[in-house]
Amino acid sequence: MTVQPNYLIALALGLVALASLLIAGLLIVRIAAARRSDRMLMQALDERALQNAVAAAARGTDGAQGKQSTRVPETGMRGAFERLAHTGIRLLDTPIGRHIVAEEDRRLLEQCGFVDTRTRGLFLIARIVCAVVLPLLVGTIASGRIDGPRYVTLVIVAMAGGVMIPKVVLSRRASARRRGVVDELPMLVDLLRLLQGVGLSLDQSLQVMVNDFRGILPVLSSELEIAQRQFAAGRTREQSLNRLASSYENEDMQAVVRLLIQVDRHGGAVQEPLKQFGDRLRETRRAMLRERIGRMTVKMTGVMILTLLPALMIVTAGPGVLSVSHSLKAIKR
Repeated sequence: MTVQPNYLIALALGLVALASLLIAGLLIVRIAAARRSDRMLMQALDERALQNAVAAAARGTDGAQGKQSTRVPETGMRGAFERLAHTGIRLLDTPIGRHIVAEEDRRLLEQCGFVDTRTRGLFLIARIVCAVVLPLLVGTIASGRIDGPRYVTLVIVAMAGGVMIPKVVLSRRASARRRGVVDELPMLVDLLRLLQGVGLSLDQSLQVMVNDFRGILPVLSSELEIAQRQFAAGRTREQSLNRLASSYENEDMQAVVRLLIQVDRHGGAVQEPLKQFGDRLRETRRAMLRERIGRMTVKMTGVMILTLLPALMIVTAGPGVLSVSHSLKAIKR
């Protein structure tokens, strides 16, 4: 029995394809395992940072009250709230959870200052609850008033709106915080230059801005507090500050973070670079304000035409119109 060459070639190609598929499958499994371990490490670091913050807050309270509060189990609304948060955390790594809380939603949560796993779980539960409660409410109100396909369409629209309401609220808060970062960045650079000029280290400067300048820098002080908490939990300075640079997608903020990482890693005098950077930020801010004023002037032109022009016409042309009307009446007589 002779074997055809074409058959041997096909068999060889099939074996090569099977080996390639096996190698690709092993690589995919290895990459998925590496990503899973990285995600678990990040969640562990976030939980440790949150536990450190809670412990620090608990140490600041009275000892007797702290002991008494630890004996009281979490019941009522707080206990239900915590159980919902834990349920959401368990659902985060499921396919449904990854679809409901996508990468874009996680970025919005980070921009809002919610970096721990607990807030992601609460956000997931909020979207599910809104998607269930809002259609029930709308369906109950519209029952008996709208029938047929319109009722089904209304319920579906209410469900979609319930899913999107938490994201819309989150997007508005994230947008406000992005504007806050742009407004507070020149002040951050000036304060950092001042604190570095008096001899404080980078860690001391960041801690002073977190503790003493929260009223001046409400957004950036909270972000720096998160970075300090993550640094105390075990992350490097570069990892804790890179989250601040990548979350807001602001080039000036990224430049400041790179400068802080360089100072922490290599040291050196940073007063003059910070001064030049602050001058450039102020110049950019002036140009942005000029652009806003120009747009506002164009908008105010339409407002003035609609409001001031009728009054101006009445004041200037009113006496002439009245005199002409009186003259015409006299002629008719």
